[in-house]
Amino acid sequence: MSDADARMDRLRKAARYRFAQQVEAEERAGVEPRSRSLDPDEVRAERRLQGARDMVAHANALIDDGLERGVFEDNPLRGKPLPDNDGRHDPDWWIKRYVEREELTGLGPPALALRKEDAELDDRLDAEPGEARVREIVQDFDDRVIEARRQLLGGPPVVTRVRDVEVEVARWRDRREARLALERSAADEQAVADAAERRRRRWWRRARSR
Repeated sequence: MSDADARMDRLRKAARYRFAQQVEAEERAGVEPRSRSLDPDEVRAERRLQGARDMVAHANALIDDGLERGVFEDNPLRGKPLPDNDGRHDPDWWIKRYVEREELTGLGPPALALRKEDAELDDRLDAEPGEARVREIVQDFDDRVIEARRQLLGGPPVVTRVRDVEVEVARWRDRREARLALERSAADEQAVADAAERRRRRWWRRARSR
């Protein structure tokens, strides 16, 4: 028995019990029972549950029909749980999924936007050529995190931490030096390889001329 069926069954039993108690009390009092029908509110509630059960049955029928016609064969999620489904109802799940899929910026709750920006901040800083711009970006990020914490606009809480400007500049400098050192090492290796190739070609030309 489904949850909707169980609720309807309990509702019917409760309504019949209350109705029987009301009729019995009126008969003991020697008055004509005023109503022989169920309470209107209970009837409306039962109809709502019936409508919900009909919707579930209709959805299940559509799914069964689709399975028979094979429309789900190429669905990558066939037989798998929905991604990012933690069992909690989130009415905005489709908006968040759309923003993530389309890589839209400036949309959605500040908590989600800041979390995504925080994860990509190092790469963004590494693309900057100078410290002044790095400081400006980090300071702007911190200001927006603090402002988002102050606003009470609903949505998930802002858990993103602010960044220490001096620490981030030092980290940017270290990554930059490591990247430049790696590039110099790669250039030196390429130079050695090019020199070896030139020597090989000269030797080959001399060998052929003999």
